[in-house]
Amino acid sequence: MKIWIDLANAPHVVFFLPIIRRLEAENHEVLLTLRDFNQTVELARFYGLQGTLIGNHGGKSAAGKACNLVMRTLQLGKFARNKGIDLAICHNSYTHILAARMCRIKAVTLMDYEGQPANHIAFRLANKVIVPDCFPVQSLRKFGANPRRVYAYCGFKEQLYLSAFSPDPGFMETMKRAANLPQEWDSATQILITVRTPATRAAYHAFENPLFAVLLERLNRAAGVTTLLFPRYPDQKEALRKKYRNLIIPGAPLDGMNLVYYSDLVISAGGTMNREAAILGTPACTIFAGKIPAVDQKLISLGRMSALASEQDIGAIPFAKKGATTPLVNRSLLEEIIRQFV
Repeated sequence: MKIWIDLANAPHVVFFLPIIRRLEAENHEVLLTLRDFNQTVELARFYGLQGTLIGNHGGKSAAGKACNLVMRTLQLGKFARNKGIDLAICHNSYTHILAARMCRIKAVTLMDYEGQPANHIAFRLANKVIVPDCFPVQSLRKFGANPRRVYAYCGFKEQLYLSAFSPDPGFMETMKRAANLPQEWDSATQILITVRTPATRAAYHAFENPLFAVLLERLNRAAGVTTLLFPRYPDQKEALRKKYRNLIIPGAPLDGMNLVYYSDLVISAGGTMNREAAILGTPACTIFAGKIPAVDQKLISLGRMSALASEQDIGAIPFAKKGATTPLVNRSLLEEIIRQFV
């Protein structure tokens, strides 16, 4: 089969990496398109993935998003036309699904967040919708997903690529160079905290997150703690660097899986990095300002994640070296998902 995969956001890169390798190992031809957004291109290059760069982000405004949707859909359609593509696969890249349907290509979408309004497009148009089994059934109905086209898997999408994860013993030296830490910095004694900013330009993030500034203030004042801060957008970097001088924004890309594995605590106002930490056994806190997604609620119920919902919660965050970790593995998930594709 000739299979077209669209990498529209940074988390898509590590998610699809084992899928791409397995499909190619089974002699399927894989075509990749990438969107210039949120370090997606940089991460793809980091992992050695080659693809065609098409489009970027439409910005925060509804008009900008709508214009971008039309433009990228047309560009993707032009790319796919007359290529003999058998199947289009994405993680809720709705421009990709629109382009696939426009070119009469069967489309499969994966999704794990019920708070994304663009699900209305993706779920109605995709030939198959793949979700975790904790995805609310009422949300599937609300978004117009045909029950006969829905497949629910047991677990979390992050398990697909983390179940085979093996930590890189040289990662901490790489991290020290990227973060410009002194050579005497010792991971055995220093507390390492990784923080991810809110996805303020996402369609689902139509709200403020004042608690995140409270968190950064506390971390900026904390003694004996090394905090790595990862902005989502280039214009955030300089403003955050000037305001929070004790927080470190690394100057080079870092492998996210190794980063959360070696961190003592991960705090994110988004989702993927927190769930990666929870799956690997690293303490994780969500400071997402909206309604907590069902997948995160499931991890909270399993004791693998906690929620920061107040200034008191932030003040009570324990800064300590983490203990022994137990990964939450699901080694069969990759094969299960591949079967749904082919």
